[in-house]
Amino acid sequence: MDFYGHIIDGQEVPSIDGATMDDIDPYTRKPWATIACGGKDDADLAVAAARKAFDEGPWPRMGFEKRQAIIHRLADLMEEHADELAMADTRDMGKPITQAHHDVARSVWNFRFFADHARLSMADAYPMDSGHHAYSRLDPAGVVVAISPWNFPLMMSSWKVAPALAWGNTVVLKPAEDTPVSATILARLALEAGIPPGVLNVVHGYGPNSAGAALTTNPGVDRITFTGESGTGKIISKCAAENLVPVSLELGGKGANIVFDDADLDNAVYWAVQAIFRNAGQVCLAGSRLYVQSGIYDEFMKRYKVAAEALVKGDPKDPSTEFPMAMASEEHFLKVTSFLDEKSRSGGSILTGGQGEGWSVNPTIIVDAPSTARVVLEEIFGPVVVATKFDTEDEAVFAANNTRYGLNAMVFTENLHTAHRVSAKLRAGTVWVNCFFIRDLRSPFGGVGDSGVGREGGNFSREFFTEPKAVVMQIDNG
Repeated sequence: MDFYGHIIDGQEVPSIDGATMDDIDPYTRKPWATIACGGKDDADLAVAAARKAFDEGPWPRMGFEKRQAIIHRLADLMEEHADELAMADTRDMGKPITQAHHDVARSVWNFRFFADHARLSMADAYPMDSGHHAYSRLDPAGVVVAISPWNFPLMMSSWKVAPALAWGNTVVLKPAEDTPVSATILARLALEAGIPPGVLNVVHGYGPNSAGAALTTNPGVDRITFTGESGTGKIISKCAAENLVPVSLELGGKGANIVFDDADLDNAVYWAVQAIFRNAGQVCLAGSRLYVQSGIYDEFMKRYKVAAEALVKGDPKDPSTEFPMAMASEEHFLKVTSFLDEKSRSGGSILTGGQGEGWSVNPTIIVDAPSTARVVLEEIFGPVVVATKFDTEDEAVFAANNTRYGLNAMVFTENLHTAHRVSAKLRAGTVWVNCFFIRDLRSPFGGVGDSGVGREGGNFSREFFTEPKAVVMQIDNG
């Protein structure tokens, strides 16, 4: 099996203590690679390398234009290695290869966008009446720890690494232990593109009492950006508070999908399928709570069931596969299937789907579950949707907001007034109207409640990854 090490100070290295971990392909349920398994010493070494590269190295000082060119060169290399990057994520977490290629393209765009955004961003000038002139500078914040999740391994890593690098920071990236390979490949390509040693480091390992915990408590860190489970986000926030380190946390979700009577049914069904069954529902933005207005409920559910059952299942390495026949890991498979029992449904029934072969869960639709059911309240993070009928707009909005999460929501209607009115009432960081998963990288991304703290994207990433500085000059000695 191939070996993938840490990338620290420009070198690919094993763990200091020699520890390794197997990388399991969830479809075959067999190891396919060996990964360096880091601990506190490896994490501290990576932070020290990033600290030195920031304090003494050229990256923060070379200027936006040179950084822009190097980051675009990295994007070029990612395109050249798209097959390798896509297959790494497919073998690591069972993502269908066609979707993995889409993720690579999105990742390339993240790097290109933030390279250009940083180059073209403007600071502010503040003319004064007192013979003085003030302006702002946006200097890089320092050493960034980026902890990425296993469901979109490369794409979510790029979402964090790209703006951090574009603004002149140095980075220590810790990918999820289940999906480590694309991060190592990315760091190899970054060195080939000309990013100096120590600027992008990668440390593999676990979270508690391991590399992850060491990174979030290291006093040499200036920013922490994390995407993952809400409970882990709370722990990271506490650790960061000890050193007064700003955090950006994109956490769990329980997205509501509201379909009104006047919706375009074909469009609404298509996106409702994508919103919960894409990537086997292993998406923080998943539309896992489906609310359909009573006038179209029966017809919608008939079409929805047919569409869910028609998804092409198979080997994730097959380009024709739409729905993978494996959850990302055995641990996650057991978590998702724990929601399918009668107690979790509280009287709700399974319209279609349920447990499949191996580590798979079929596209599952649950109906008639009460609002107090576990399947309605908790994030499942799998291909399980709970469908509920509603009568009035107020009823739908109340149900959608009746959650501790607030990452995203969807609204399907052909009425412009309804679209604007309901979007304003929904307590969510993103509301999609008549679509899903469409992004403008300039817009804010993040959630409220247990869905996170802060926003990233465009100027929001700029504010997080920089230290704004005011400069006040006397220009008139009179």
